[in-house]
Amino acid sequence: MEPTAVESSAGTEFGQEPDPFREVRPESPLGRRSAGVLCHPTSLPGPYAVGDLGPGARRFVDFLAEAGQRIWQVLPLGPPGFGMTPYQTLSAFAGSPSLISPDLLFEDGLLDRETLEAARIGPSERETALWRAFERFREGAGDHADFAAFCDRESSWLDDFVLFAVAKGFRGGKPWLQWDRPLGMREPWAVERLRQDRAEQIAYQTFLQWQFRRQWDALRRHARARGVALVGDAPIFVSLDSADVWSNPDIFLLDEERRPRSVAGVPPDYFSKDGQLWGNPLYDWDALRGRGFDWWVARLRTIFALCDAVRLDHFIGFYRAWAVPSGSKTARRGKWLLVPGEEMFARARAELGTLPVIAEDLGFLIDEVRELRDRLEFPGMKVLQFAFSGGNDNEHLPFRAPANSVVYTGTHDNDTTLGWWKRKPRRRGEAAGIAHEREHFQRYVGRPVRARDVHWEMIRLAHASAANTVIVPMQDLLGLGSRARMNTPGRRSGNWSWRFDAADLTPELAARVRSLTETFGRF
Repeated sequence: MEPTAVESSAGTEFGQEPDPFREVRPESPLGRRSAGVLCHPTSLPGPYAVGDLGPGARRFVDFLAEAGQRIWQVLPLGPPGFGMTPYQTLSAFAGSPSLISPDLLFEDGLLDRETLEAARIGPSERETALWRAFERFREGAGDHADFAAFCDRESSWLDDFVLFAVAKGFRGGKPWLQWDRPLGMREPWAVERLRQDRAEQIAYQTFLQWQFRRQWDALRRHARARGVALVGDAPIFVSLDSADVWSNPDIFLLDEERRPRSVAGVPPDYFSKDGQLWGNPLYDWDALRGRGFDWWVARLRTIFALCDAVRLDHFIGFYRAWAVPSGSKTARRGKWLLVPGEEMFARARAELGTLPVIAEDLGFLIDEVRELRDRLEFPGMKVLQFAFSGGNDNEHLPFRAPANSVVYTGTHDNDTTLGWWKRKPRRRGEAAGIAHEREHFQRYVGRPVRARDVHWEMIRLAHASAANTVIVPMQDLLGLGSRARMNTPGRRSGNWSWRFDAADLTPELAARVRSLTETFGRF
């Protein structure tokens, strides 16, 4: 049987595709006292190039359940873009094929044992295994009814994404703005020619998206059976080189050549004299309002079809966005654009019901952003590595965390807690600040702290806080140093590659975490 790509839904229309989990959606995992772990699936142990959604993921869920953890938080699940960062994905809707488990393909009868074993050699052999699974599917193996249902349900974004992925692939990975103009501008005849000339590759990319969703849904069912909620992560902005911008140019601030008129960033502050220039295209919120915020509602619908809650990155961007003229070398020159985020969330709530959202409200916040967060009743974030600079007015201190908040020891952008404790000054004047933080931390704990214990002391402070939710990066549970850091902002290589070993998930670690969780009423 020959799988076929879904038909286009005009590229800019988003339908009301059903959420297969909505009828059984539990109460928000953020509304009760609980604890969890931050770990991206790529960090899971396993025999392949990166961690995936297979047996290693299920064992991790089992470990979390044994440890009394009720939340597994992941990073964005989309296909990573430049630098393999999950925060610059090729689509806000698609899943990353690198997370597809060859073991589960074998269980479904889509791989033979020889191909499965070969997939362990390296990334190219794994890619060969995915193609072989696709070929077996075309020969009749696998659940074709489920594939057809998936294509129908996800048609509002699926066709555009697979066309984008195929076009990008046979153009050597070049950004869509560097493609031949007819296809880059989505002229109908050029899109139709792509569809005809690359039918096999389009069908393959569609197969990969189905397999990602099929495997993720199976993992989510397993997690629910063990009492573990899955919390996702969504960057507010999308990459310019994405299926989202290529197929929906009308909802972004682009010029006639579909290049950004302004790009996203943040203005100069205490931490950066030039600000931060991210380069993402900005949304045309007037256009989105005129369409009933359909793209954002569809994005949130997809997120909640995957996860029980989501962390929305850069929450300030739902109140105002720093618009930097295209071509600027820094973010110094720009202006604030007000954003109708409250209207968008109201529309999403009317269509989707409860919105279990964590607002990433780190950095400098103005009162209007805090008020928006509180009116929406979204919990904000408190990060304990930020808590011990300054005095007792620091809002990240554990005793200042309100119930409706999420306390982290650190995030994917932080050093590990051990790395934070052992760090050396790199600039003049930093030594005094580091010494102050260490002294303040030890006063807060009430005793001298050894480096080998600092991660457990930090985890204990997080659990003892009044916050409903505590999330601890896996690196901190393992007490690892800076070499285990997931991401160093500003570093162009060497990020997103950390993995742990299966032997790290010991019964002793589960028992220690469970005891701490029970002690502070989070079980």
